[in-house]
Amino acid sequence: MKFGHTLLKASVLSVAMMNVSHAAEWSVSITNLTYGNYFTPLLVTAHGEQIHYFQAGQTASAELQAMAEGGDLTGLVGMVNGEDADTVTNPAEGLLAPGATTTAMLNTDGNPQHMYLSVLSMILPSNDAFIGLNKIHIPEEAGTYTYNVNAYDAGTEANNEVKNADGGQVGMLGMPAADLPGTGTGATGVTDEETNNTVHIHRNTLGDTDETGGMSDLDSRVHRWLNPVARVTVTVK
Repeated sequence: MKFGHTLLKASVLSVAMMNVSHAAEWSVSITNLTYGNYFTPLLVTAHGEQIHYFQAGQTASAELQAMAEGGDLTGLVGMVNGEDADTVTNPAEGLLAPGATTTAMLNTDGNPQHMYLSVLSMILPSNDAFIGLNKIHIPEEAGTYTYNVNAYDAGTEANNEVKNADGGQVGMLGMPAADLPGTGTGATGVTDEETNNTVHIHRNTLGDTDETGGMSDLDSRVHRWLNPVARVTVTVK
């Protein structure tokens, strides 16, 4: 199984008053704010203005779909390859657990191809939920900037909430069959169709409390979330 612009809400917690012409080396920390969900290996990239990973209300690209359904970062990384982007993949060296934080170091150095930040990852377990900080202009003043990020639905797969060994493959209905805490078996499925096929705010998982049946293989006591689900902290020195 592979793991793989619109910022919903951002808040600047603190900004130092020292001015600099351009950020050089700086850090990006990502914290998983959920109670029982995991983030697949993250894509953290400083890129140019031409890169636009997704937009709420628009159809997801094939590259975004592959990441949102199976955590596959290959296509998204390919979008910035050849664009002189500064990219870090999988800074946590695996899944980012609930409550955990990982950090990536990037460098803009005044390069116009390094002036925007994007962070993306699939939420596990889910059908096509993901976190997406998309094309945020990197601050040019020294300080600490914090962005709260909600969960998106790619709109590419029905949220049936049923584990499937092939669920991480594009076009295969079902959640990747990861052995994660709280997941059950034998679910009949919440739904097999969706009316909104564009990228949108995720409506959350339904779940149930039946470990060997019911509609969902997710535990409503573990896998439901409240937005925001992630916090991205940019520190510019």
